[in-house]
Amino acid sequence: MFATSWQSSEEAQRPIFTRKVFPMDVQLIADADGKPQYAVIPYDDYLRMVLQTAEYDDENEENWESVDDEKDIYDDVGLPADVCSLMTYQQVSLQAAWRILRGLSQQEVADKLGISQSAVSQLEAVDSRPQKRTREKLAAIYGCTQEQISLYLPKEG
Repeated sequence: MFATSWQSSEEAQRPIFTRKVFPMDVQLIADADGKPQYAVIPYDDYLRMVLQTAEYDDENEENWESVDDEKDIYDDVGLPADVCSLMTYQQVSLQAAWRILRGLSQQEVADKLGISQSAVSQLEAVDSRPQKRTREKLAAIYGCTQEQISLYLPKEG
């Protein structure tokens, strides 16, 4: 729960909200519109937090532990930065990013594959898992390797 009080100042009145956040008390100081601007915590809590972060030394390899990883055929497969950018900024699948990068429409890809445009749309769904032969055809159309068109797929055989 919040307890509200007002702190007077010459410029404006700022609400101060006190909140119990386990394991510490926090006071939030808000601007005139009620948006939090500052968090005030007890000094002992601050000191404890600073000491906890100081205990973590990421440059001291003695405290590091080895993490096992599984190798697969996709470990050394790279993607062009343009494909990654398209996936990120246009929020499209890997197949759609390759198609867009190559300047092709879904209909043009459909014609090359001998399927309908709606089938290409389904292939480009984020959760789509095209069959190996289809991935090989797409890779040939987009001028990339089959591995580059299927990086998200689990290891086969």
